[in-house]
Amino acid sequence: MANPLLKNNIRRLRFDRNEMTQEELARLAGCTRQTIIAIEQGKYVPSLELAFKIARAFKVPLEEVFQYTA
Repeated sequence: MANPLLKNNIRRLRFDRNEMTQEELARLAGCTRQTIIAIEQGKYVPSLELAFKIARAFKVPLEEVFQYTA
């Protein structure tokens, strides 16, 4: 189920980082490529722990990866 309130910049961040693949990001974040795909498409909301791991993989603050628009 898509969550229109949670937006993410994962795809842009991946391409800004030498076109990092979904597989590379998944490895760095400790999840599967399918999970990254679902998050990018807004079909899956990551746990807080996974969200922080993704931000850490990009070496940016959490707010640069995810935005909550209430």
